[in-house]
Amino acid sequence: MKPTLLFSDALKLKRPNAFHVMLKPAGPSCNLNCTYCYYLEKSRLYGSERDFRMTEEILERFTRQFIEAHDVPVVTFTWQGGEPTLMGLEFFKNAIELQNKYSSGKRIENAFQTNGTRLNDDWCNFFADNNILVGISIDGAEHNHDHFRRTFSGRPTFKNVMKGIDLLHRHKVEFNTLSTVNNYNVHFASETYKFLRQIGSGFMQFLPVVEHIDRNNSGSELKLIAPIHSKDAKVTGWSVSAEDYGDFLVTIFDEWVRRDVARYFVQIFDATLANYVAENPGLCVFNETCGDALVMEHSGDLFSCDHFVYPEYFLGNIKETSLIDLVKSQKQFDFGIDKRNKLPRYCLQCEFRYACHGECPKHRFLLTPDGKSGLNYLCKAYKKFFRHVEPYMDFMAKELKNKRPPANVMTWIKNKEAQVVKNAMPERNSQCPCGSGKKFKNCCAGKPLYY
Repeated sequence: MKPTLLFSDALKLKRPNAFHVMLKPAGPSCNLNCTYCYYLEKSRLYGSERDFRMTEEILERFTRQFIEAHDVPVVTFTWQGGEPTLMGLEFFKNAIELQNKYSSGKRIENAFQTNGTRLNDDWCNFFADNNILVGISIDGAEHNHDHFRRTFSGRPTFKNVMKGIDLLHRHKVEFNTLSTVNNYNVHFASETYKFLRQIGSGFMQFLPVVEHIDRNNSGSELKLIAPIHSKDAKVTGWSVSAEDYGDFLVTIFDEWVRRDVARYFVQIFDATLANYVAENPGLCVFNETCGDALVMEHSGDLFSCDHFVYPEYFLGNIKETSLIDLVKSQKQFDFGIDKRNKLPRYCLQCEFRYACHGECPKHRFLLTPDGKSGLNYLCKAYKKFFRHVEPYMDFMAKELKNKRPPANVMTWIKNKEAQVVKNAMPERNSQCPCGSGKKFKNCCAGKPLYY
């Protein structure tokens, strides 16, 4: 039961009264030097500047404008990096005070993404006291995590992350996990999923690592580049291949759908089911359009998206132009609508467009079979995944329609796989199907036949 695409209805042209801004209070600063990180090099956008710290003036200005711009009862602040704990605890205590000051009766929530290596009792008490949801960046078991996630001196980080997770458990802080899928851990899908389940991650996000690197970089400019500069670029060695990523998703889905539906949540599975029933997927890469998920650097600079922090996607600075005017600017509107409008015909006619919508524009640097630009690098992965999950999504969609829990799919699978179907009875004088070479009447006649 695939949804019918009604473009005129699905496309919302009115400007947002609710939007998401990922805050980078420490800019690209981090205590780790992960091989695949696309954010460390963003320091080059700021020349010789090395003190990447958000000032109190910028913090207060953003807090007031962000809350005022929202016409919804709940406003969520999302803190990321770099590594946001580098700002120190006092910065975030001040942030909470400012949120309370400007809340105007709205409920304020906070989400905090961290590599987990700097957490201590003070941080965890702060998270618990303020009901802050913590996201932990972890790529799986020790050998998977430490393969790319190391310090600047090359030391592994897994044990420190696990200490941080243990502290979160002890202080009863709600947390989820964000795991990249790269060219190494993609081969350990089942192990990774079981590990994340074991450490208590009730909600898992899997982020495919796909980076384009400039072949002719001078050294002073950004090495990892946007799709518009793809002519002289190549995919990095640590990027995941489409074939492997498809296998990764299918492997994890097969484990999840048989035992963990409604017990553990995997973002891409939730988003797929939402698109299957024509609901908002809650994941920007699978929306028909984008533009409502921006990023603000420590300086107050606003960019179109976390994955598009490039000069071409700079919208302005909140010290000079109000936040809502930047969000509602024509440039940002065009960025969001281009996700749909620039899809090649090959994608527009795809049977899985309803589920994918071309995925993230960052990954659209391949040519279609008919030579048009704009095909997503992960197209093969998603086709394999969406085709594989269709019967399960179809069942869960029907359960939702009938106001029954989608988790019933687990019982449905067990019953289906346990079914024993009786064969048609052979003729008495035909050869016995058991392979003995005898006539059926002289061999297995009277015995039950199954396959």
